[in-house]
Amino acid sequence: MSDISEAPKGLFLTLEGGEGTGKSSLSSTLSAKLIELGLDVTICREPGGTVLGERLRNALFNNADRYESEKTFSSPDPRTELLVFSAARSQLITEVIRPALDLGKIVICDRYVDSTFAYQHYGRGLSYELIDEAVNLTISGLMPSITFLLDLDPREGLRRHGIEDQVNLFGDSERMGGNNYLDFESLDFHNRVRSGYLEMAAKDQERWMVLDANLSPSELTRLAFDRMALYLRSNNIAHFKL
Repeated sequence: MSDISEAPKGLFLTLEGGEGTGKSSLSSTLSAKLIELGLDVTICREPGGTVLGERLRNALFNNADRYESEKTFSSPDPRTELLVFSAARSQLITEVIRPALDLGKIVICDRYVDSTFAYQHYGRGLSYELIDEAVNLTISGLMPSITFLLDLDPREGLRRHGIEDQVNLFGDSERMGGNNYLDFESLDFHNRVRSGYLEMAAKDQERWMVLDANLSPSELTRLAFDRMALYLRSNNIAHFKL
């Protein structure tokens, strides 16, 4: 990924991980802690975070056929998925992330470009070069300073989404629970996504911090906060008072 943008004034943090790993919960608890300290925080999510982004999210995830009584949970073509996520991200950066960073705020984003590589490259098998081209088109070099990876056995993550025995949900069995079609991908798919995340984290340990998503919310918040504080001290960033 190329870097062609000016460094933002704020601090950009992202949360990554598979389904049901607790990213939204950590976003909420970490932002609350920072706000208590008097810091300006913007939280957002992918796909979504803007009017257009939420409409694109709904087009993918709430894909029930209006003429059918049951949800389809059908997966889009991988290239379609890539382009929809990319379009939503471009709008989110333009409307939310970049303006907040330019104002010196802390931005916490639930998923970002690493999700695209984890799901579309490692999970779907799209070429790295194709995804890298789409990513570079949308982010103009804007990458997070810290990425927290919430790591969890996919079986536990799916259970948290209400899928108690995913193996029985394939074939002719009725699909119950789950938030969207991604929950109903094969267990092999979710394991590939997890392995992809861990591989990316291992290659860039300066940016990534792997967190055990089995830990309590309070412990995860403490670990994330401490990592953020260490980054600020190490980089002599004094305008964020912790």
